Amino acid sequence: MTPHKIRKNPCQTPDDFVAATSPGHIIIGGLFAIHEKMLSSEDYPRRPQIQKCVGFEISVFLQTLAMIHSIEMINNSTLLSGVKLGYEIYDTCTEVTVAMAATLRFLSKFNCSKETVEFNCDYSSYMPRVKAVIGSGYSEITMAVSRMLNLQLMPQVGYESTAEILSDKIRFPSFLRTVPSDFHQIKAMAHLIQKSGWNWIGIITTDDDYGRLALNTFIIQAEANNVCIAFKEVLPAFLSDNTIEVRINQTLKKIILEAQVNVIVVFLRQFHVFDLFNKAIEMNINKMWIASDNWSTATKITTIPNVKKIGKVVGFTFRRGNISAFHSFLQNLHLLPSDSNKLLYEYAMHLSACTYVKDTDLSQCIFNHSQRTLAYKANKAIERNFFMRNDFLRDYAEPGLIHSIQLAVFALGYAIRDLCQTRDCQNPNAFQPWELLGVLKNVTFTDGGNSFHFDAHGDLNTGYDVVLWKEINGHMTVTKMAEYDLQNDVFIIPDQETKNEFRNLKQIQSKCSKECSPGQMKKTTRSQHICCYECENCPENHYSNQTDMPHCLLCNNETHWAPVRSTVCFEKEVEYLSWNDSLAILLLILSLLGIIFVLVVGIIFTRNLNTPVVKSAGGLRICYVILLCHFLNFASTSFFIGEPQDFTCKTRQTLFGVSFTLCISCILTKSLKILLAFSFDPKLQKFLKCLYKPILIIFTCTSIQVVICTLWLIFAAPTVEVNVSLPRVIILECEEGSILAFGTMLGYIAILAFICFIFAFKGRKLPENYNEAKFITFGMLIYFIAWITFIPIYATTFGKYVPAVEIIVILISNYGILCCTFFPKCYVIICKQDINTKSAFLKMIYSYSSHSVSSIAMSHASLDSMNSNVTMTNLSSSGKSATWQKSKDLQAQAFAHTCRENATSVSKTLPRKRISSI
Repeated sequence: MTPHKIRKNPCQTPDDFVAATSPGHIIIGGLFAIHEKMLSSEDYPRRPQIQKCVGFEISVFLQTLAMIHSIEMINNSTLLSGVKLGYEIYDTCTEVTVAMAATLRFLSKFNCSKETVEFNCDYSSYMPRVKAVIGSGYSEITMAVSRMLNLQLMPQVGYESTAEILSDKIRFPSFLRTVPSDFHQIKAMAHLIQKSGWNWIGIITTDDDYGRLALNTFIIQAEANNVCIAFKEVLPAFLSDNTIEVRINQTLKKIILEAQVNVIVVFLRQFHVFDLFNKAIEMNINKMWIASDNWSTATKITTIPNVKKIGKVVGFTFRRGNISAFHSFLQNLHLLPSDSNKLLYEYAMHLSACTYVKDTDLSQCIFNHSQRTLAYKANKAIERNFFMRNDFLRDYAEPGLIHSIQLAVFALGYAIRDLCQTRDCQNPNAFQPWELLGVLKNVTFTDGGNSFHFDAHGDLNTGYDVVLWKEINGHMTVTKMAEYDLQNDVFIIPDQETKNEFRNLKQIQSKCSKECSPGQMKKTTRSQHICCYECENCPENHYSNQTDMPHCLLCNNETHWAPVRSTVCFEKEVEYLSWNDSLAILLLILSLLGIIFVLVVGIIFTRNLNTPVVKSAGGLRICYVILLCHFLNFASTSFFIGEPQDFTCKTRQTLFGVSFTLCISCILTKSLKILLAFSFDPKLQKFLKCLYKPILIIFTCTSIQVVICTLWLIFAAPTVEVNVSLPRVIILECEEGSILAFGTMLGYIAILAFICFIFAFKGRKLPENYNEAKFITFGMLIYFIAWITFIPIYATTFGKYVPAVEIIVILISNYGILCCTFFPKCYVIICKQDINTKSAFLKMIYSYSSHSVSSIAMSHASLDSMNSNVTMTNLSSSGKSATWQKSKDLQAQAFAHTCRENATSVSKTLPRKRISSI
């Protein structure tokens, strides 16, 4: 080969435009962005011509070699017997315009010397130069090319174009791809971010269809995973844009300002990331970078000097396959004079210019050299250097992309095989591209023992590998962390070491606000982002058991409770006045003591049955009835203690009500009897004699209470109620059923006690040692004070001690009446036995009766003295004697009357004859 200069405008003829070509029966087109931009001294094109491409990309060059290798593998196999695949590969220079020019050549008519594209209304029988196209790499270019290929429904198989819109078969009916849609990649990214606990991130994309679609999809997925985007930066899509450096600087300054953003998602091309990271290293920016499949495994990026200073990189790449055959192909790669591969010669030329550059800097050296116009060196020197540096290519081969290109070629190969089974495909006119498209959509092909087919959207959902950049022996190495299962939206982690790597990611903090701990909830501020918030403690009866919960969960107020800032709900403790409660024990002791007092009094009265004190108390039967009532009252307090049951709730109030009513009824008859025995008013005595029917009074008064309690139990009986109104406890209590019935029962007892109090009050001045009326008065006063105090206390008391309030009132009233009714008599019986005799009792009655008669006589004398001035002149000594005698007779009659009435009270104390003589 003779040395020559690379022309400024290399495309003089269409053949100059072809990057690599090989003849065959069936030609497959290829589009690859081998150069990063077109060289131009102007801001924008002024002439419609294709300029020289600069910026040779080793990784894309290897992609073209992968396509050539895959076609050679098919040609060397038995897949297509006697049919050879050829190819035409074009360099798009990362420009849509150049790609469109190549597409025009694809669509040009076969065997036409003028390279023309005919306009037809029906292209069903149109025969273009190529049958299918592989490429291009970038979605922006792919969309433009696909719209042109749609005209003839020429199959286009993408190996890297992942824009979600390309799955739309209405707009892109002839496009298929061997990689998943960006929808799955972005969903996986959002899942990874959410799983790692990050919610405040930045995103950088390109200003083209690919970048904008990726950004829109990511915003949707981020919101679905409660992830907020702090900033969105958009860079120019092409290096030919003069503002790209300015925009990169602005983006990095934005990253520095957003100090809380430590995770950045990057949807950029490799040359964008290369410039971005170099600037970031200069500015000492250290972040967590989420890499898209465009650059996650790019050796050009991993070999940037000091790249470790940028921080951690986690990326997604296409599922890897077995590319060992391709590595062998690279190892044996060589130049032949007959090769029609301009790219291979250009690579060899750049390689020869970088002879003394070490492998880590070789890619950048080739890239920089390709931007200058230099002459080729001698062929032998080029070939020698070329063979010497073949190992270098293996490091720049991206396994995921190489495998995707292989799958694209194999898919076409298997579809052509199926189509050629009934056709002679050695004839280039055997089939039209649209016929191949129909077969390709349904083809099933294999690679490395795995079976593949396109889905309804024309996608090959092979899944993703999750990769992590790690520094090993001073070199940045891309290591596989996990696999992402598209179907189940899960990460498949192979081993414990990888699990630890995932845990380490969580140590990186990228949040707008400090994490709210369990027991707190997020209170969103006025910021537009839900991720910016303040932490607020959960109120009482609410809880949160996870971090960053948007709201606290309500406990079941009936059965559970929670304090402020609680992480769990606690089961409410069931409470009632239990037997082991200290207050309950005290009250039971007092009740038991009262029962003992009742028994002691009963024993004392039984042993002193015939004494005047016992008989003056109404007799043993009345005393026994009253003592029994006191016993029942004390015993009824036990029904207020312990776990409430329907039986105890119904029993405790009725037992107390009926027994206390019976007690008051007996005391009422005693009060009435005392008043009758010592009353000297004839009219009052007559009324009291008519009223005094002891058994009838007791029966009637008690029966009324029985009726009240019976109606209460029938229509609104007390029941067990579970009181959940208190915040932390459940109170088991007796619900009285009817407050009206409860009040009626107590009110009726109060009426009887008031009548008893009136009668006893009238007899308060009876003989000192036998004056029951005065003590009954005191007993009734104690009862009234206790129950009047009970009403407000009972109404305002809550909790398990409500029954204790009623117990205390029952004990006070019971003790009051017991002490006032029986203790004075017991005192006389035990301590003053000298006055508990018949003679002493008779003497006391006589003295009281005499005193009462004298009082009556003096009262009559004062009335007669009003007429003394009128009758004094008429009186004689005999008249005075008659007046005195009349007074004596009146006293005697009163005394006799008193004795007779008192005798009814003490009929068994004195013999009837003795009473008559008195």
